[in-house]
Amino acid sequence: MNEGKPGTPGASEEPDGDFELARPNSMRSPDAAGTGVEYIADGAAQATGQPTASAPHAAPTEAPASGAGAAVPGQGGGPAPTVPAPATEVPAPGVTGTVPAPAVAHGTPPPAAEQPKPLHDPDPYSTPPYGEPGPWAPAPPVQHPAATPAHGVPMSAPAVAPEAAAGLGAPPAGPSATPAHGVPMGASPAAPEAVAGPGTPPAAPAATPAHGLPMSAPPAAPEPAPAPQDAPAAGPWARYDPWAAPAAVAPLQQADPVEEDVKRRRGRRRRALVGGALVIALMSGVGGGVVGVQLERNGGIGAVELPQAGVEAPDRDPDSVAGIAAQALPSVVTLHVSGGGKAGTGTGFVLDDRGHILTNDHVVEPAGKNGDITVTFHSGDTAEATVVGRDSGYDLAVVRVKGVRGLTPLPLGNSDNVQVGDPVVAIGAPFDLAGTVTSGIISARERPITAGGENGDGSDVSYVDALQTDAPINPGNSGGPLLDGKGRVVGINSAIRSADGGLDPEGGQSGSIGLGFAIPINQGKRVAEELIEHGKATHPVIGITLDMEYGGDGARVAAEGSDGGPPVSTGGPGAKAGIRPGDVITKVDGRPVHSGEELIVKTRAHRPGDRLELTLERNGEERTVSLVLGSSDGD
Repeated sequence: MNEGKPGTPGASEEPDGDFELARPNSMRSPDAAGTGVEYIADGAAQATGQPTASAPHAAPTEAPASGAGAAVPGQGGGPAPTVPAPATEVPAPGVTGTVPAPAVAHGTPPPAAEQPKPLHDPDPYSTPPYGEPGPWAPAPPVQHPAATPAHGVPMSAPAVAPEAAAGLGAPPAGPSATPAHGVPMGASPAAPEAVAGPGTPPAAPAATPAHGLPMSAPPAAPEPAPAPQDAPAAGPWARYDPWAAPAAVAPLQQADPVEEDVKRRRGRRRRALVGGALVIALMSGVGGGVVGVQLERNGGIGAVELPQAGVEAPDRDPDSVAGIAAQALPSVVTLHVSGGGKAGTGTGFVLDDRGHILTNDHVVEPAGKNGDITVTFHSGDTAEATVVGRDSGYDLAVVRVKGVRGLTPLPLGNSDNVQVGDPVVAIGAPFDLAGTVTSGIISARERPITAGGENGDGSDVSYVDALQTDAPINPGNSGGPLLDGKGRVVGINSAIRSADGGLDPEGGQSGSIGLGFAIPINQGKRVAEELIEHGKATHPVIGITLDMEYGGDGARVAAEGSDGGPPVSTGGPGAKAGIRPGDVITKVDGRPVHSGEELIVKTRAHRPGDRLELTLERNGEERTVSLVLGSSDGD
């Protein structure tokens, strides 16, 4: 097993193994075609895959160069032309000095690099990984680390790595060989410049001298010749050198940009512009919405400040509602009446500067003869009042306050001048809310109404030929003034039609439904004058007794008197005019009369001594009579 393995001084031998391992300082270098020629330190050349014993004084051998017809182990082909391999003459042991290496002619191919000696015999069956590649991927060859010089041998400077040639595919240069044990480390030769181009093999390393010999100068490396174009493909392991320095990789070049289509660029630019416009529009809309909401809620970006009109003069047109109210309110008073277990609230207005106040009889009625009446003015001042006179038939009363100065009476108008549709203003204290002002129009004239009658004997029934208005009048407005468009009194608010159908000055607590009634001021003026002067008022009379149960149209004269006397008073205005019992009065001054109450209302709308024309029906015949009204005291 160990035949043909001469020992090398200072080198250790493998105890077990079929072949001697290549020395660590041995180098291999594939040729251009990938066939390896191994150079050992003693200078003997061996073909890759052929074990050869090393000789200490081997002569230079010619290594076959790759090329056409070169014999490649494991591949077919003719003999390759031989190229003399560079060798270093090794002197005999003990001889110092160096022998120059033979010169290499210019243009000769570079010496083949050494390859490590295979560990096994060649495989005749070409089984991977030592034969040709099989159907599976071959394993990489065994990589040997660089050998370390023997103990005591100085370490030489490392060899300078050659500059890597530009281009892809250039294999790295192999490592420098290490001298044998005991040989001083010489300067490593500089590696030749690698020729650029793919497939160029690295230069072969210099041989190491035998043990005990000084390191000789390495020969000059010849320029490698380009590989022939028809060289056969090398094996998979011929192009692999694990000890070679990595070749410099040229930077990648950027491919030339492909010229874009003009329409495509324009389309992208147009889409970018449209997208940008949409984004701007969206942001503008959102921003505008936020600003709009802010302005709508707060009226501006800053602090909230609502618009407001400036201060104006308090004066108003005297004919406006505000002007009328401003003139009339100081002359309107509120009356609080109590006595006999009853109490009530009403309104009145000043008649003169002596303290006389006109109001309704049903307002002061709870006080009786010993009750209390308190008058409150618009200024808030109060005063006690006493009854001057009252009349239930007209529903009017006059009270007087003492010790009060500076009173301003309301001007009185003429109720005969009032027309339907004229504007009016009502002032009072509805539900004790003093100084309440409402407005409306005259809805009707000479509306005959009756109010009261709680006593049952008819003594408290009032007959009023009233002015109808839609100005809101409620309980507490009774006795207050109804003013025309110039602030003059044209009526005294007295009664309302309530929602339950009743007609009462204070009835119907449900409030106004737009049907209010006022005593005409012409009648109120006459009655007030009589009450102030005499304490009582006179009523105009015809001197007849009416049948209040009659259901036909008109007022029928009763067959008997109310007190057992004649139905037509002897010597009275009716008797003088020729009126008889059973006659039916149908008209007064040419205006129809439909009931006895209406005849009373029409009669009391006049003064005593006024002349009336009455239309009668007797036994189916109609006739007209004329009479002068008489007078009665307080009926």
